[in-house]
Amino acid sequence: MSTVGSESNPLRVAIIGAGPTGFYTAEHLFKQKDYVVEVDMFERLPVPFGLVRYGVAPDHQKIKSVTKVYDRIAQKPGFRFFGNVELGRDLSVADLRNYYHQIVYTTGAQSDRQLGIPGEELAGSLPATEFVAWYNGHPDYRDYEVDLSGMRAAVVGVGNVAMDVARLLCRAPEELRQTDMADYAIEALSQSNIKEVYILGRRGPAQAAFTTPEVKELGQMADADCYVLPEEAALDALSEAALSASADRATMKKVEVIQSYAGRELTGKSRRLTLRFLASPTELFGDGNGRVQSMRLVKNELYKTEAGTLRPRATDQFEELEVDLVFRAIGYRGKPLPGVPFYDNWGVILNKEGRVLDSETNEPVLGQYTGGWIKRGPSGVIGTNKPDALETVKHMLADLAADQILSPSQTNAEAIVALVAERQPYYFTYADWLKLDEIERARGAEHGRPRVKFTDVDEMLAAVGKR
Repeated sequence: MSTVGSESNPLRVAIIGAGPTGFYTAEHLFKQKDYVVEVDMFERLPVPFGLVRYGVAPDHQKIKSVTKVYDRIAQKPGFRFFGNVELGRDLSVADLRNYYHQIVYTTGAQSDRQLGIPGEELAGSLPATEFVAWYNGHPDYRDYEVDLSGMRAAVVGVGNVAMDVARLLCRAPEELRQTDMADYAIEALSQSNIKEVYILGRRGPAQAAFTTPEVKELGQMADADCYVLPEEAALDALSEAALSASADRATMKKVEVIQSYAGRELTGKSRRLTLRFLASPTELFGDGNGRVQSMRLVKNELYKTEAGTLRPRATDQFEELEVDLVFRAIGYRGKPLPGVPFYDNWGVILNKEGRVLDSETNEPVLGQYTGGWIKRGPSGVIGTNKPDALETVKHMLADLAADQILSPSQTNAEAIVALVAERQPYYFTYADWLKLDEIERARGAEHGRPRVKFTDVDEMLAAVGKR
């Protein structure tokens, strides 16, 4: 047989997961000049783009324009998309080993991290991950129930996801109607009784993980005032010293924006969003019906660790905050894939620089790789996944050069099509996605919106003639 990676015997790669990392992995593989590569991308939903479609806030359309790059990658010779095909349901790792020289897992992080406090199980205590999926029209969450009849909500965490959740709870109906948010979510949020929203950060303004544009946006909403307690906006001595020493201009600008909200006069808008710092929830309390009614907060102070970082620790000062809804937004977690080694402590696939490791021997598993959040945990922005994917691809190419690859029994590109068609006859091609994309955009154009999403898998299938 001819060398793997040649015109007559292309390197065949399966990518599991059609989010940003999956596309960046394909892009890096197609860019190298030494080998001919064929990439088949598998996605459990009919549609591609993962986090960009179902994680990016609907009022941040500019960020979603990155999908134009993914569309170009999908047009490369040798690329195929198999949507509505799930690992563990339709195909197994053993199946993939029979059809591909290398397998890459880029499934992201779909679940949330727990607060670990009493009362977290009460009704009205929700993971931000599920709320985000709900308002973005993820098929798994279209029937999700969010009770917006109360007046106060708290979002625990100060990352960009926390900011998205808080901001969208405060958006006016006319602002929501300009987005690609799911219709049912626009309707529910337009009828919401929420008037007070709190964002709770356990450390100070200088340590907040959100970006400057995100916090700036809070002061520009049509019908919500943004406020920060003056005493919590002020930097403590340790933060002041650390910031001066680092001369971090981005953080300085962020702190400046936060402090511009300190003691700000309210303008009479119908909602108020309050940013709190150095405050951690220690317990949630319920009413007689098992619903969240209030939370206890402890005041924190910062201290310097031996490594020189600033960490929060609880003081003996507490307060009680009345809230009807609590969203935890303290990080995403990956979910295990059937037949793939998983490191539960971190919520990632067990790996070293993208090479999947055997759970018992800690040695690389032949032909198996990972990238993105399921590889390193939920850190960085969408663009961070590009160098992350490159690291993985470099190891893939090194292993190919060393002949450390799988030996599939089926190397004909059409063989996997026959298997998929047998196991999942309603699979989506990229052409199917482009057709659905066109329909969604046309539906949106009728209402002056970017798109109106399909939120049900059967409706997606029917729209492109698969049902």
